[in-house]
Amino acid sequence: MLFSKDIGIDLGTASILVFAKGKGIVLREPSVVAVDKSNNKVLKVGLEAQKMLGRTPGNIIAIRPLRGGVISDYEMTERMIKDFIRRVVGGFSLFKPRLVICVPSGITEVEERAVIDAGRQSGARSVYLIEEPIAAAMGAGIDITKPDGRMVVDIGGGTADVAVISLSNIVESDSIKIAGDAFDDAIIKYIRRKENVLIGERTAEELKINIGCVCPRPEELSMEVKGRCLITGLPRIFTVTSTEIMEALQEPAERILEVIHGVLERTPPELIGDVSTNGIVMTGGGSLVYGFDTLVQERTSIETHVADEAISCVAYGTGKALDNLSEMQDGTINISRKKQMFTN
Repeated sequence: MLFSKDIGIDLGTASILVFAKGKGIVLREPSVVAVDKSNNKVLKVGLEAQKMLGRTPGNIIAIRPLRGGVISDYEMTERMIKDFIRRVVGGFSLFKPRLVICVPSGITEVEERAVIDAGRQSGARSVYLIEEPIAAAMGAGIDITKPDGRMVVDIGGGTADVAVISLSNIVESDSIKIAGDAFDDAIIKYIRRKENVLIGERTAEELKINIGCVCPRPEELSMEVKGRCLITGLPRIFTVTSTEIMEALQEPAERILEVIHGVLERTPPELIGDVSTNGIVMTGGGSLVYGFDTLVQERTSIETHVADEAISCVAYGTGKALDNLSEMQDGTINISRKKQMFTN
C-alpha cells in the first residue's frame, strides 16, 4: 500500500496523472469510465475502461467524464477521482489526503466549484486549485518567481492554455477548447470528407501520433488505416499520408496560433521583450505533434521549444506545489488574477 497525504492531480480531458508527495508520478491513466447502464455501476476506470471505447455491448457504455478541460459528468468524475485516490493512498487511511488539482486558465467559477466538490466528495480533506499554465511552467523547470516574462503554451487533450507569467502571477492569458481531442476530430472529419470512410477516435489518435504534423516532414510518411465505407457499409483498408494529416490539422492549429498572437498583443511591452529573449515553452501532449514548435516560431519570430517530458509537466508542477501547501493560502503558489483558494 502506497501512503501519501498530499496528492497532486493533473485532471486532464484525455488522461489523469497523479503525483504523490515523496513518490513522484504514481499513476497515469486515461480519463475513461465504463458504466453498466442497467444499474449505473462503474465497471472499469482508466486503461481498462479505455479498451472498451467503441467495443461495448448495449448495456455497457465507456464515457469520458471530462470535456474541454472541465467536468461534463460530475458523478462519473467523482467516482473516477475516488478510484484513483484509493489506488494511490490505499483502501483505508486514517488521514484524508490534501489535493492540488490543475484547472484551465479560462475556467468559470461554476466549473471551479464542480472540481472542488468532486475532490472533496472523493475523500480529500482540502482541495486547492492551480491554473495549468502555472503548473506547466513549474514542471518545465521555469523559475516563475522572477520579475521576468515567460510564455507557456500548454496543449492538452481538451484545452490549449496560453499565458505570460511573471512574479508567480499570470499577467495575461487565454484558453481555447481546441487541443488534442480537436485534432482527432479534425482527422476523423477529413477522412470522412475525402475518403467517405468513418474511422474511430483511437484510429484518429494513432494517425496523429504516428504521422501527424503541422509542418511538412523531411520525408513523407504513410499509414494503413481500416474504417467503414459510408457508401457500401463494408470495411475498407486505405492509406493515409502525413501531408493529408497536415491538411486536416491546419484549422485547429491556426486557431491555437490566433490565441498565442492575441496573448502577445495584450502583453505589456516590457514583458514582450522578456518573452522574446527567453523564448516560448510548449508543454502538453498536443505540443508533441511534429512541427508545432517550428510553426509557432515561424509565426511569432520568437524562439520556441517543447519542454522535456512535455506530457508530464503539469503533473510535475503540482508536485512542486505540494511542497508549498502551507503558503498557498497566501497566494504565493496558486496566485493568479482571480487569487482564489478553496479549502475545507
